[in-house]
Amino acid sequence: MEHHIRPRRSMLYVPGCNKHYLDRARTLAADSVILDLGDPILVAAKEESRANVVEAVRQGGYGNREVVVRVNNLDSEWGQDDIKAVADIGADAILFPNIESREDVLKAQQYLDDAGGSHMPMMVMIESPIAVLNSKEIAAASDRINCMVMATSDLISQLHAHVTHERMAILTSLSLVILAARAYGRGVIDGITSDFKNMHSFEYACRLGRDMGMDGKSLVHPAQIAYCNDAYTPKVAEIANAKLIIKALKEANEEGRGTVVVNDKLVENHHIKAAQRLIKLHEAIVELEEEFI
Repeated sequence: MEHHIRPRRSMLYVPGCNKHYLDRARTLAADSVILDLGDPILVAAKEESRANVVEAVRQGGYGNREVVVRVNNLDSEWGQDDIKAVADIGADAILFPNIESREDVLKAQQYLDDAGGSHMPMMVMIESPIAVLNSKEIAAASDRINCMVMATSDLISQLHAHVTHERMAILTSLSLVILAARAYGRGVIDGITSDFKNMHSFEYACRLGRDMGMDGKSLVHPAQIAYCNDAYTPKVAEIANAKLIIKALKEANEEGRGTVVVNDKLVENHHIKAAQRLIKLHEAIVELEEEFI
């Protein structure tokens, strides 16, 4: 199942405990905002954060940005109350953390349905070794899942690995989740880069994730948005080449040929789908960015 193409080049976590940040997110050029009730929120601020997020989503003003609410763990003392509070307030999706199995997906979906959110799309966080190994069954568990979001910082900690510029420790994990997501038509988003002052490494991570097949990157600071958006935006030459591929192969097919050479590269039918998707993504980005100008 291929979900509607929606730009998710940049997905900004916004702490629910800070009303100023919730307001500011309405003005930032992030494709998606994740209004966060989860682990970064202090225990003492959990209920206040929930109330802030409910108020912010109902108030609106986020335009065409995708508004996602990350709830607390299902087995925490706040998880089910979070779901009840946000299931039907007008968000675009609910993000569930610490999903490690098909059973976790179905449990989250049932909680959401019981809370009046049977219409709501779901996102799932992949943040542990077992979640990566089970990513295929997670992706296959429900067509309500529209996106899988990597939590690479958590994953690196659980792997007892080290953060490096080249990201060697998690390349296999990223690839496995990308494979699972694409096999079942889900979006897939790279994890955060905690060192938000090291823009060299951040930009490298964005371009590496893009080249591996990610749809975008989650981030923790507005200064990172421009780097995400630039890396994951199709370039003018890419769009022109996509249009040329479609035109050239159509003409070749009409002449009885199944392949054609475009810019010194052999083009076949599977390249058409990729070209069409790139053009649709470009059009969606242009429409979204009209709000940012």
